[in-house]
Amino acid sequence: MAAKLADLHLADLHARAAELGVPGFRRLRREDLVREIEARGGAERQRGRERLEPAEEETADVAGVLEIMPQRFGFLRLRGLEAGPDDVYVSASQIRRCELRAGDEVAGPARAPRRGERHRALVHVNRVNGAEPLLADRPRFDELTPVLAKRRLALDPDPSDVLTRAVDLLVPLALGQRVLVRAAPRSGRTTLLRGLARAISRAGDVGVILVLIDERPEEATAWREALPEAEIASATAELAPIDQVRVAQLALERARRRVEGGADVVLLVDSLSRLAVAADGVSEVKRLFGSGRDLAEEGAGSLTVIATVLEGAEDDGAGERAVITTESARIGLDATLAAAGVVPALDPGECLASNEEELRAPEELAAARGLRWLLADLEPIDAATLLRERIEASASNAELLASLG
Repeated sequence: MAAKLADLHLADLHARAAELGVPGFRRLRREDLVREIEARGGAERQRGRERLEPAEEETADVAGVLEIMPQRFGFLRLRGLEAGPDDVYVSASQIRRCELRAGDEVAGPARAPRRGERHRALVHVNRVNGAEPLLADRPRFDELTPVLAKRRLALDPDPSDVLTRAVDLLVPLALGQRVLVRAAPRSGRTTLLRGLARAISRAGDVGVILVLIDERPEEATAWREALPEAEIASATAELAPIDQVRVAQLALERARRRVEGGADVVLLVDSLSRLAVAADGVSEVKRLFGSGRDLAEEGAGSLTVIATVLEGAEDDGAGERAVITTESARIGLDATLAAAGVVPALDPGECLASNEEELRAPEELAAARGLRWLLADLEPIDAATLLRERIEASASNAELLASLG
């Protein structure tokens, strides 16, 4: 550099010095002028490199549920299981390298969006489902062997919740069941699902995930207020059908990942009928409802699916027909009783559970069968009235059944 500068004409040196802002350059001797130009030129080149090379980017730690798009990149959903403007982009290479799956809870630092980008981006993966990323020997839900549902799903209903207590009397629920709720509009299905969700949450360490399909936005808000501890996937009515299906798929994958990790999870779905309409077919309905199973003997957890089908829905009964032979428990709500304000609005003949002998102790089983026999001889309104009176007269279902022994 110095040799080249020394070969320049003095006029060229003065021009270069002027560009670099060398003070009093016309009064400097040639040798001093070359040194000043060289020093200032080096500093200018360094500043240029600093402008070209961005400073170290600031990051913030994030954690969210991974949704993988058809193009194989993904997003961390930071607001539960629904898309939001602050979601974080995850590259396809990160997903492939860390063997991430849809429904994984992923944590790590995220950087701000660069020019032309809309979302923050994940820098690297720190944790997957609360642990170090596991690249080998990770269980796969579909490859685990299901067993008969024999472990009772603990419920702790409010003593005044007549409907939930009535269901617990007539339909013993178990971890890993597929529970079909047959309902007509305004028959009390929301009241039932909300009561079950509260009773499950109060009873013990069982996770609750709720899926709402084509529901009113205010109904989703009411659910969040009533059950703040649950994971809620709300595909409200303003969403396009493809987006409603996407929300349901993510909720199912989230439940599957939790079960793979050893958790017991209850997936509440309202409704399979509307999912069939949104999906324009029953394949998603069958996959979701059919995922109910107990995998505890494989070292995993269980997935209990409690899902409604709606009489008179736009699917013309396709959703119900797709799963009616695969349920392990059924609850029938009576729209006529609900319209008349009768509680509990249940059809005892439509309330049953397979493998009941494995779920109840002998004394409880005999008392429950006696109660069901007693209700079977009555008209629906009389049966509901008798059931309500027995429930209201007892502090718990155990006390009620003991009184029938």
